Amino acid sequence: MTDALVVDWSEDGQERSAAWRSERGAPPPAQLAIVDDRITADEAYGLACQGVALLWRGDFQNARQMLTALAHRADRAIRKPINNFNTARQVRAQRARTLGMLLIPLEADFAIPLRRAPDIREACLEAYGPAQEASVVSLRELLGVISAHEWRRRGIELHGMKIHPHYGVFAPVRSEYVDLVAKMPFPPVAATRSVAFDIGTGTGVLAAVLAKRGIKRVVATDLDARALACARENLERLGLGAGVEIVQADLFPEGRAAIALCNPPWVPARPSSPLEHGIYDPESRMLKGFLKGLPGHLEKGGEGWLILSDLAEHLGLRKREDLLALFDAAGLKAIDRMDIRPKHPKASDASDPLHAARKAEVTSLWRLVPTTPGV
Repeated sequence: MTDALVVDWSEDGQERSAAWRSERGAPPPAQLAIVDDRITADEAYGLACQGVALLWRGDFQNARQMLTALAHRADRAIRKPINNFNTARQVRAQRARTLGMLLIPLEADFAIPLRRAPDIREACLEAYGPAQEASVVSLRELLGVISAHEWRRRGIELHGMKIHPHYGVFAPVRSEYVDLVAKMPFPPVAATRSVAFDIGTGTGVLAAVLAKRGIKRVVATDLDARALACARENLERLGLGAGVEIVQADLFPEGRAAIALCNPPWVPARPSSPLEHGIYDPESRMLKGFLKGLPGHLEKGGEGWLILSDLAEHLGLRKREDLLALFDAAGLKAIDRMDIRPKHPKASDASDPLHAARKAEVTSLWRLVPTTPGV
């Protein structure tokens, strides 16, 4: 959100405005209607489909029920099965736009001025930073903020440690890639050059795994300020802060390491919002950047550890030959690979439009070394 983004409307004979919040980058609504508990779900859905935003003035819990009713209607509007990735994304985007039309007012301190509204001030402070003025936000986004706060408060149990993801930072809910890093043998050079890089650290979970396995110095990098704060907090809480350095960098830090690890976004597509940067890697930019820079940042005998799912291959977005060609172009070769099947619920959800691809998915940790001897 910036100060320039505001939403304007008329209410009770007065012209009003408030700051507009949208983490997914949606523009302020051009049309807005004031609604409350008296509006029917069919009426609300019809207005939302026409691009009319609905500023809720009724009971907060009824607003949640209304959002559920709108979601049911949006799902029923899908008339045919979807088995194409791009089509599925378009349908999801349209659904998100429609559901995002139900808006909630926030006061300057993030209090919700509605009946039976929960106290979400701490959750909003974590997501948005210090409050400055009254604002308007979609209920759908607000529920995401509340959910993220609960994830951060409770944490996620992984390999005997608890990771607390922050809002906007990719949460390690898929533990299988963490399992790979916990099991892969270290290269012999790590015994004398005990340095590892964790490129794109996110929550810091993989840096923590490397440190707990005995790597004496881990340098964890990221560009995102939220990720850097999240990783730093997690590693300090785990008592690993002394052995892990958090650095803001575009991919690699200075120097060389025995292990350079990267878990880039697995799908080569453009994010539709900042919150999707942990899922989509447009034109495989992060993947290519990691591979290209890897030879120049490894100790002699060091290895690059690339974590990558083959979901993109099953979706028709990348071929295995394309991935191997990227290795070749970067002067790298794979000396080993460890595979693991997904454990997450979507892998067994037959109602998911992309179920066939998810069911076939395999996540791999590739061990990469330079093809030129002595590098």
